[in-house]
Amino acid sequence: MKIGQLAERSGLPPSRIRFYEARGLLSAQRQANGYRRYPEQALQTLSIISCAQQAGFSLEEIRRLLPQADTTGLDHAELLTSLQRKVSEIELMQQRLVQNKAQLLTIIATIENKPAGMLCTENAERVLATLRNANNG
Repeated sequence: MKIGQLAERSGLPPSRIRFYEARGLLSAQRQANGYRRYPEQALQTLSIISCAQQAGFSLEEIRRLLPQADTTGLDHAELLTSLQRKVSEIELMQQRLVQNKAQLLTIIATIENKPAGMLCTENAERVLATLRNANNG
């Protein structure tokens, strides 16, 4: 199928498809007239790429997971290992986000509980001192 047909069926713009091809994630045969000809399997490959990107995989990680032209499919062991590693990365990121959120809520509470009559600049110094003490302690 031509790139326009692939774009229509996949829902991706032709520029995105060409980008994936340039990065070695997708292959096309060039016809004598210069048009790209994509195999039917290109739809599945684009679907895998899109899903993997939404799951947080980089293009390099995706490249290693895609079936190669000379094989029959994905390497299950490598796929499972990569998926489990990505879940671990997401869990670590979630822990960092929880810590960041708690720290921001503490800063907000410190700013909101400014002593009566304290100027904003003094309050800013008080908040910064609290943060320095928290980071050093």
